[in-house]
Amino acid sequence: MQTTVTSWRIRLGSEMAPLLSLLCILCLVGPVLSQDMPYEEYMAQLQACPQECRCPPNFPRAVYCDNKGLKSVPKIPPHTWYLYLQNNLIEVLSADAFRNATQLRWLNLNRNKITSEGVEEGALNAVSQLAHLYMDDNLLSSVPSPLPASLEHLRLSRNRISKIPAGVFLGLDKLNLLDLQGNKLMDDAVTEVSLKGLNNLVQINLAKNQLSSMPVGLPPTTTQLFLDGNNIEKIPAGYFKELPKVAFLRLNHNKLESSGVPNNVFNVSSMLDLQLSHNQLTEVPLIPSGLEHLLLDHNKIKSVSGSNVCPVAVDAVDDSVNESVPRLRYLRLDGNDIKPPIPRDVILCFRLLRSIVI
Repeated sequence: MQTTVTSWRIRLGSEMAPLLSLLCILCLVGPVLSQDMPYEEYMAQLQACPQECRCPPNFPRAVYCDNKGLKSVPKIPPHTWYLYLQNNLIEVLSADAFRNATQLRWLNLNRNKITSEGVEEGALNAVSQLAHLYMDDNLLSSVPSPLPASLEHLRLSRNRISKIPAGVFLGLDKLNLLDLQGNKLMDDAVTEVSLKGLNNLVQINLAKNQLSSMPVGLPPTTTQLFLDGNNIEKIPAGYFKELPKVAFLRLNHNKLESSGVPNNVFNVSSMLDLQLSHNQLTEVPLIPSGLEHLLLDHNKIKSVSGSNVCPVAVDAVDDSVNESVPRLRYLRLDGNDIKPPIPRDVILCFRLLRSIVI
């Protein structure tokens, strides 16, 4: 009798083992299936995971192939949304590199060795649902083309880009962020022709290039404009009339002199944050009423006067907080030749100031 019971338990245990395994899988898959991935797709995705990569069961739409010393793009599972290929040795994106990954939304190719010649035609625009493309720290000499119309963010910082092909952005109506910092762009590369098509751009980063003048052809939707670390010497009068929505402007580490900055050039109602650190300014420009943060440190300014910088008459500023009161809250003036204290008329003008660095 004891032998019979023992053998029955053994058989039951062996029969239950697959069921228990299945239950464990279902416990793991449950949260996934309840989101957006059918079971059949889930299993196909995991089974197709490249041996060089990692495909987390609890995040099945992501494929991690970073830091693997890869020299080419492996075959990507068909239901991948997020693909991480950064920190590899990839030089070429073949035309069929992502042909199997038609659902890609997010592609990270940062820190590889990809050249413009290595991006074969059709390699990127075939990924028709791609929204985020990161190709920072590669060897590109021009903006890759063609690009998918679905693109929203394009990051190409720290390459060797000196050319933006005409028409490269045509049809990219969803693109709202363009990062080109740390390249070799000169004035003749950033034009109305080369930027045509950026109809809904919000942020453009052109910092640390070789620009000597303010870029032309920026779309009127531009809200954030970053131009730090160039060789810009002056700003044309009325420049920001073409950019009625600009709110964040960075011009740190340029060669701006007060003679090249018209006094009211920043008088734009949308402007919230203005950074002019590390230039050669000798005067504080007129501060727009809506501005909240102003950085003027490390220039050659010797004095500041409320009557010159206040956007309204100082005696017209009352104690109540209303629309007429200038909104400046943070002012940085250190690294200049200004000696404290700050003149009383400056304090009276900017009643909302919370911090002054001098």
